[in-house]
Amino acid sequence: MPTQRRTTILRILVLMGVAALIVLLFVYREQVLALQQYGYLGIFLISIAANATIIIPLPGVAITTAMGAIFNPLGVAIAAGLGAALGELSGYLAGFSGQAIVEKTAFYERLTGWMQAHPRLNMFVILALAFIPNPLFDVAGFAAGTLKLPLWQFLLPCAIGKILKMLMFAYAGALSFDWLMK
Repeated sequence: MPTQRRTTILRILVLMGVAALIVLLFVYREQVLALQQYGYLGIFLISIAANATIIIPLPGVAITTAMGAIFNPLGVAIAAGLGAALGELSGYLAGFSGQAIVEKTAFYERLTGWMQAHPRLNMFVILALAFIPNPLFDVAGFAAGTLKLPLWQFLLPCAIGKILKMLMFAYAGALSFDWLMK
């Protein structure tokens, strides 16, 4: 089988896998939320699920905030941040497959153009977009995958940004709980 054809088949299979994951997470969302009873592991798994959905958000940050009031906020942030980074691989893989849903949007075009023009700053851009609470991070994942950014150059800054963001929300939950209990 020629390499081009094999690559096309692999891209189609990856895209079908991402689509199937999104459907499963949506259908079983109540069961996913029940994972919080398993502590840090549950937070990690919920965060993967919340961030593996593309465009259709699950309430990962809200769960992180609530769990920050119950568990150690630093542990919650690490579990949620690492889970979020792994969950974001769905967007990266969708972009890698060449079938990005948002390819025609102006933001996607600007972001990929900027990332191509400034490749040394790609990791900083991913870190910043992972840290800032926004619905546009999926676009950054698509762009990184489309540009065939090495996986570690996507996953490392994504994990750092997500952990820092989750740290803010986990501590907000802990401080809110302390404030309400006074």
